Amino acid sequence: MEINTVNPFFPAQWQKKAESNTAAAERGQFGDFLQQAINDVNQLQKKAEAAAVSLALGEVEDVHQVMIAMEQAKLAMELTVQVRNKMVDAYQEIMRMQI
Repeated sequence: MEINTVNPFFPAQWQKKAESNTAAAERGQFGDFLQQAINDVNQLQKKAEAAAVSLALGEVEDVHQVMIAMEQAKLAMELTVQVRNKMVDAYQEIMRMQI
């Protein structure tokens, strides 16, 4: 019987997805992992845009859901930019070590 750890800061469906993405990254498919992460961020951006358009057209009664979608998209984009910045910094550090 396998016992899975539970992280209270990481929803269960994301944890399963992260475990499968980690397994893919360990198999040498890091590019596929990054592509999937970027696609996920893109989907959140599209969802937030659609919610904002629906709000502007008066089709949405629950403003909270629109704000949640927009905040999720914002946080995902900020995280993506920070990861990119760290990767660039790591690359630059490696290049400095080789000189």
